[in-house]
Amino acid sequence: MEQLISSFKTIAPSIPYIINGIWVTLGIALGAAIIGFVLGTLLSLCKISNVKLLNGLARGYTSIFRGTPLIMQLALAYFAVPQLFGLGDVNATTVAIITFGLNSGAYMSEIIRSGINAVDKGQFEAAGALGVGYWPMMKDIILPQAIKNILPAMMNEFITLTKDSAIVSTIAVTDMMRRSQIVSAQYYTYFPPMFVAFIMYYLVILLLTFIGGRIERRLSRSDQS
Repeated sequence: MEQLISSFKTIAPSIPYIINGIWVTLGIALGAAIIGFVLGTLLSLCKISNVKLLNGLARGYTSIFRGTPLIMQLALAYFAVPQLFGLGDVNATTVAIITFGLNSGAYMSEIIRSGINAVDKGQFEAAGALGVGYWPMMKDIILPQAIKNILPAMMNEFITLTKDSAIVSTIAVTDMMRRSQIVSAQYYTYFPPMFVAFIMYYLVILLLTFIGGRIERRLSRSDQS
């Protein structure tokens, strides 16, 4: 126990450095969530479209990104693709955001598609009877209702992105995980730095889960009123 306490005292000056990595973690998750939402919306519209080509491309995209490991996608994007096209050095954080966003888009497309399918069919029929075009109907009538229904699921996706973002340490992005590894190597002690990062991840996820629960309860009350 004394040795453990001594180890924590040794790394104490570096604890703020580890904790500040949370902003990198949340930045990657937020950027990826925005890309994932936009891409997921487009893919979901393609999936419910009557155009077979768009439908097939969207389903193929989803199958590829949901059927392969995220860490493999990240490695391909950071190591293989730049070498293939002779791009030289690429920004690891940018690659992480784009890769996570592309991956999230595949999952978000299914969430949004289910939200659209859950909207009362009468809404579609009423819009058609009023002569509202397909895209205006989706933008102004269907999607707002669908998004309201799937907000809790979207929050869960953001929480998943936040947790999964730890793998960006494999491409040297200085998030919390990577910073804890750097401090571990600096002081030749692994438990204290890793434990600090572990607790911070847990606290952030607890906070995001709490926010998601509040959103879900508020939506439930609004539906009942």
